Amino acid sequence: MSKIVIVYHSGYGHTAKIAEAVAATSGAQLLAIDAEGNLPEGGWEALAAAPMIVFGSPTYMGSVSWQFKKFADASSKPWFGQAWKDKLFAGFTNSATMNGDKHSTLHYFMTLAMQHSGLWVGTGMMPANSKAATRNDINFVGSSAGLMTATPSDASTDEMVAGDIATAKAFGERLAATVTRFAA
Repeated sequence: MSKIVIVYHSGYGHTAKIAEAVAATSGAQLLAIDAEGNLPEGGWEALAAAPMIVFGSPTYMGSVSWQFKKFADASSKPWFGQAWKDKLFAGFTNSATMNGDKHSTLHYFMTLAMQHSGLWVGTGMMPANSKAATRNDINFVGSSAGLMTATPSDASTDEMVAGDIATAKAFGERLAATVTRFAA
């Protein structure tokens, strides 16, 4: 069983590709929320057993997808018994524009984690903010609170920015190191 479970919704495959990149370096179990907003069989049990839960959703209209929101609302059952108290949490999002109000999505994730009495883990990365920086640099989007990636609305998953995939992999390494350090 993995120490990290990534629970995410992906509307067009871009968020799934980010989830896969994070999982590739963190050893996380992927738990996809389906098009109807449901978890697969055994999903709630996997979340209960994991020391770290990572949230992922595209940013649609300044927040999470309705499918992710349905999952979040259903998490009121573990919330009521404080079943996720003191777990580590982190999150990531993708949208078409560089900003795209992705911070609203990350703040939604943080609030959900705090309601579950969890502990939030940010990226731990410096932004690529020099004049020499390029779109393929690590953390070019410049988020500290959680992983942010940007994919043009008409780009396929094969056209996603290599720097964003590399940033997702670096984020996965951070998550693996953090859960090893802090989770019992």
